[in-house]
Amino acid sequence: MSRFCLSVTLASLVLGSMGFAQSPSGPVTKSNPGFDRLKQLAGTWVVADEQGKPTDQIASVMKVTAGGSAVHETLFPGTEQEMISIYTVDGPHVTMTHYCMLGNQPRMKALPASPLTELKFEFDGGGNLDPAKDAHMHAARLTFVDADHFEVEGVAWENGKPAEQHCGKLKLVRRK
Repeated sequence: MSRFCLSVTLASLVLGSMGFAQSPSGPVTKSNPGFDRLKQLAGTWVVADEQGKPTDQIASVMKVTAGGSAVHETLFPGTEQEMISIYTVDGPHVTMTHYCMLGNQPRMKALPASPLTELKFEFDGGGNLDPAKDAHMHAARLTFVDADHFEVEGVAWENGKPAEQHCGKLKLVRRK
């Protein structure tokens, strides 16, 4: 490596670390009401029975990560159906990338005009899938009932149209 390249690399590292040193409280993120609501879901969530009472089946474990800029969700942890969804902010949108057990990674954006009681996600591309033929999660709705209850409804697609065999609706209760 030439001295010039080494100098530029060292200068970049020094300047980059100075930027971090000037912000001891962490990165600055813009407020997004939907994402702020999503962050409040941090914790372990179990499936509710027909009467709305918690069962022993863990459906979701959510945690805030990356300096508060992402929410990491593990769905059905420890099972063959375990999957991950990562939620972040992109401008006015809350985005989700779903790492599916089908081996694809659909991306969805929540509509910015969603009411505070829900986030409605719509398909926005993805990895390792052809939406015209491959089975994939295509839409989702998270409904915030209260601090200890929320509902999630997923819409799967196959062959370019909604599939009846995948996803569905879950009522979840915070495990205390």
